[in-house]
Amino acid sequence: MKAKLIKIVGGIALGVALLVLALPTIVHKAGLHPEYNGEAVQLPAGKRALIIATNQAVLSAPGETTGDATGVMASEMTHPYYRFLDAGMQVDLASVKGGKIPVDPQSINRVLKTPEDDRFLADPTFLAKVENSMGVADVDFTQYDIIFMAGGFGAAYDLGYSPVLAEKVSEAYYASNEPVIGGVCHGVLGLINAKDRDGKSLIAGRRMTGVTDKQIKELGIIEITPQHPETELRKAGVIFESNTRFMDFLATLVVVDDEERFVTGQNQNSGRETAHRMLELVASKSTK
Repeated sequence: MKAKLIKIVGGIALGVALLVLALPTIVHKAGLHPEYNGEAVQLPAGKRALIIATNQAVLSAPGETTGDATGVMASEMTHPYYRFLDAGMQVDLASVKGGKIPVDPQSINRVLKTPEDDRFLADPTFLAKVENSMGVADVDFTQYDIIFMAGGFGAAYDLGYSPVLAEKVSEAYYASNEPVIGGVCHGVLGLINAKDRDGKSLIAGRRMTGVTDKQIKELGIIEITPQHPETELRKAGVIFESNTRFMDFLATLVVVDDEERFVTGQNQNSGRETAHRMLELVASKSTK
């Protein structure tokens, strides 16, 4: 009887161990960080991309200053960074205040991290940019061909509250080189206060996406983070689009507005395609 019990317990332990080992593959197959292999884009020399991320390192509830560690979702920064870099672009990093961009530690655990995240963790140049990013106030957005805003929970605390970032987005939109502007997940909060030349919402009436209220509820942060992209985009007059799954964490969507100036991705699964679609738009302009 004892030997049989030991055999059963051993079998259960082995099954659990195999499940743990297979978990990254399982969640990937379920929809997390899907592959996106569009036609390769190689841009002419001199093209530049700017990635903007958060400085917020704490997932704090309203009125509090302590909480779990947070920051940028690694893949929402690494996927576009390497897409742009491998297409021949110079890629710079900025944040609202400048300085260190905190990386959400959960986003680089063995279940969630991606090959691009591993590449980042072994890339001293990229690591140095993250440790000492430029402040958005010190950056001329009009000198870039792509402006991309990464998300993560931290972005809910600063991107949508920065008047300087909003002004810079507006300046970029009206620049003569017509850069492609966008982002994924909470990163799109950096667009909500941009204004047109009449002082009205720059993004009103445009088709866009961002992380859904449903996903934020599923993640348990609806009462914690101060801004929610779906809600804020709708307030700004956006025609909000999204896909849904039994869990929106496993959904994805990329939306290009009708003017082909803004490209937005729904969540952490959308970074590869969003970056690629932005590259395609820059490439099409370069050939005209």
